[in-house]
Amino acid sequence: MPAALRWCTRSKPIGMATEKQKAWVRPQIGSITLAVIVSLYILIVANYTFWSRAFVYFDGHRLAFAGFVAGMIALTIAIAVSVSMKYLIKPALIFLVLAAVAAAWFTDRFGVIIDREMLRNAAVTTQSEAQHLITAKFVLHMLLAGVLPSLAIAAVRVVHRPFWSKFLHNTAVVLPCIGVVAVTGMGFYSTYAAVGRIHRDLMMTINPHFPIGSAIYFAATYGDNLNVVRQPIGTDARQIPAAAPGKPRVLIIVAGETARGQEFSLGGYGRDTNPEMKARNVTFFPDVTSCGTETAVSIPCMFSVYPRTQYSHRKGLATDNLTDVLGHAKIDVEWWDNDTGTYGVADRIKYKYLPNTRDPRFCKDGECLDTILLDKLDDWLANVKGDSVLVLHQLGSHGPAYYQRYPDDSRRFTPDCRVADFANCKPEEVTNAYDNTIVMTDHVVASVIDKLKAHQDKLAGSMLYLSDHGESLGENGIYLHGAPYFIAPRQQTHVPMALWLSDAFASETRLDRACIAAQAERPASHDNFFHSVLGLMQVETSVRNASLDIISPCRKPADKLASN
Repeated sequence: MPAALRWCTRSKPIGMATEKQKAWVRPQIGSITLAVIVSLYILIVANYTFWSRAFVYFDGHRLAFAGFVAGMIALTIAIAVSVSMKYLIKPALIFLVLAAVAAAWFTDRFGVIIDREMLRNAAVTTQSEAQHLITAKFVLHMLLAGVLPSLAIAAVRVVHRPFWSKFLHNTAVVLPCIGVVAVTGMGFYSTYAAVGRIHRDLMMTINPHFPIGSAIYFAATYGDNLNVVRQPIGTDARQIPAAAPGKPRVLIIVAGETARGQEFSLGGYGRDTNPEMKARNVTFFPDVTSCGTETAVSIPCMFSVYPRTQYSHRKGLATDNLTDVLGHAKIDVEWWDNDTGTYGVADRIKYKYLPNTRDPRFCKDGECLDTILLDKLDDWLANVKGDSVLVLHQLGSHGPAYYQRYPDDSRRFTPDCRVADFANCKPEEVTNAYDNTIVMTDHVVASVIDKLKAHQDKLAGSMLYLSDHGESLGENGIYLHGAPYFIAPRQQTHVPMALWLSDAFASETRLDRACIAAQAERPASHDNFFHSVLGLMQVETSVRNASLDIISPCRKPADKLASN
């Protein structure tokens, strides 16, 4: 048979496909086209908060707003096209989609801004804490808005040009996009500058640009912080002897979690959320400001020697903190934790992480009621031999599962939100659940006082309560906490503080409780905590700043402490 005839016999007719080809024909798309489509999808689906705020912030400047929209579209397309290289384009675009829709869930639903400090807080989040945020609705959101588009990206066949042709075509898209950004930026510079100064939060809500930038910065500095060498301070600390020696001086610090100062009836809140503390005549400080808006910042900051304006995460790691200075003064210091840890504060003292006990009387699903902090307290007090400080770190009012912070028989305000998804509850139900957590804190603090009173024959006791930060409950569409400090609402930075002194403690330290009550009416902050605790325990050291010690003005002149 001639070769040509054999070829014709074996060949399939032109235009006919194999059965396999008929079953699956992958759609084809150009790399630039895919990058543009993904860019528009991200901007439309994952940036509701960003565009909503931009529309309001540019009110009265609609032409500038139109230029802003064009500039943001051009910028996003330029970024996407820049990564549209063979073997990179699909994983890069899928990552951008997943990052954008995940960030959008928290930004749109809770008003959360995912900055460096929020990521630092997330890095130490416990599994039980995270499960309240990873809800069924979040998973459904990720499947519909993130996974399905990602599967579509993975399924298509991306057509790539030869290298130099691709380079020229990509450049022909990227450069004009950059030009659009430059022209709109310069054309409306004064408007953009004014909006940026007044509304610094706007660009923090653009997804996934800002979260990815924050993650890169966090990762770049994480390694540096691991190699920090801690510098000792307050090594000259010494404790002034008690005026009437005989009983060990004991201070129990209750480090609160997520308590709003405005929700304390001791400070004027309309609901009676502090009946037990009121009955014990605590001194309440109604105007106290936190150092941060998340635990990972506030706890190490309030225990550091630095005021808020000078504090940084690196400085906190590189310097002895309050627990160290108390130790230098030969005071026994211990920390019991029912929260997410101490962020390095208790690294050099006795430490107990109570959720590890899994005590069924208090604990469920990895979290425990704060009453676990009281369980062994009598035993501890009975065995105190010398001057001591004990820190009780609460889980307090940590959300969004407020209803899990108090037992069912302590639902004082009802109906209360019984789920972690606020969208399923009315605003008043969220508030009711939160206020119940404050009542629970009231009970824990009052119980600490009662236990100190029960041991007053052997101890001179005192109690200081101070929350790490506050909480947003839907004001202006914002929930939870963690907002960047410079734009944080008052609800996240106004925190409660309360002090109780036994007769024996006030006598031994020569403190005038009426004077302290008068001092409490003045504004205070976490800046005062380090120095005031040293003052309470009568610790004399060069690092104690008397001007920040709200206790020192109420000590009798003969017993004033030396300080810088």
